[in-house]
Amino acid sequence: MTDRNPAVGHLLRDLAPQVTGVLTRRFGDFARAEDAVGEALLDATVQWSRDGVPENPRGWLTQVAYRRMVELVRGEQARRRREDLVARREPADRRWADPADLDRPADRDDTLTLLFLCCHPALTTASAIALTLRAVGGLTTGEIAHAFLVPEATMAQRISRAKERIRSSGVPFRMPDDRDRERRLATVLHVLYLIFNEGYASSSGGDLRRVDLAEEAIRLTRAVHALLPDDGEVAGLLALMLLTEARGAARTGPAGELVTLAEQDRSRWDAAAIAEGVALVTRALPVGPVGPYQIQAAIAALHDEAPTAEATDWPQILALYRELERRTDNPVVALNRAVAQAMVHGPAVGLDALATLAADRRLAGHHRLLAARAHLHEMAGDRAAAGTDYRAAAAGTSSLPEQRYLLMRAARLTDR
Repeated sequence: MTDRNPAVGHLLRDLAPQVTGVLTRRFGDFARAEDAVGEALLDATVQWSRDGVPENPRGWLTQVAYRRMVELVRGEQARRRREDLVARREPADRRWADPADLDRPADRDDTLTLLFLCCHPALTTASAIALTLRAVGGLTTGEIAHAFLVPEATMAQRISRAKERIRSSGVPFRMPDDRDRERRLATVLHVLYLIFNEGYASSSGGDLRRVDLAEEAIRLTRAVHALLPDDGEVAGLLALMLLTEARGAARTGPAGELVTLAEQDRSRWDAAAIAEGVALVTRALPVGPVGPYQIQAAIAALHDEAPTAEATDWPQILALYRELERRTDNPVVALNRAVAQAMVHGPAVGLDALATLAADRRLAGHHRLLAARAHLHEMAGDRAAAGTDYRAAAAGTSSLPEQRYLLMRAARLTDR
């Protein structure tokens, strides 16, 4: 979708999942609904940029997409059989398009329902991420392919296979029941978390950050939070994203080089995002069970509220990482806990903890473990060991900014 008018583009991106959900619920065919909405979006991009946004933009888009959907259905050889199937799925009073100005309350939840559908357990994580960005986020296949550094044809096949798997699973377009909702919501939040992480710290390529992905993850999580305002983990995830992204502008230098948290200019942090994130996690923690996203948000808040790196409340951060480690089996959490131990008790204690973690197959030889070990060796004054580990970590990462930073740290140690 080419945004001739940025305001129109943002509006259409918000409306696309809602209208896709309406058509999917009425026709029971997610793949064709997404195609129909795609064609309607192209019409709207041209017409709204030229003539202005209609009084009821969602009603306009729904009617146009509905007509495209009918055309797609009727264009098949099995038209009569499909129309009979659609008729059987819908009550008699719902077989025709609603007036453009009709706003059914049920339609307002379609974005969340569509998000649950895209994160269906039948899909792999990679497919769920791609489908979520395409159907709910409104990104084009080309944009998603560019973000994940794969050919557009490869991403198109991945999305197509995901749609087919959902179709063949026969899952109805509706919110999961109470018994299944908690498990499915955990999958939704995990997918959004992974999208954000890839945007905030790209795992490969020449860019340290992909701001569009991070912002899209925040936008989608805001939508989930608006629909589930009392869910503590949804609030925790949104807070975590805001508190982390608030530092984004300070994470890179003039040439795009990586700037570590301790070295960042904190005046460049987004104070409004920090205030919103702190407020979210402060409200969420006392209500209901505390989950991993809330704990991570609390850790991020402690970093963001410290006026300087030296003023960081590391004992409290260490306590939170221990609690997080107790709740999750995540080696990265254990790695961060070891670094926090070093900040509280000294580098020797942290290095001992890292030596234990090196036996974990999930971390052995990983560039993040090597980078952490190099940092602690440097803190301890062992420049030779630090340089060796910095170079080994650089060889193990696919992120070019990380490689350059790690090699720079190694070179500085050699030049001293």
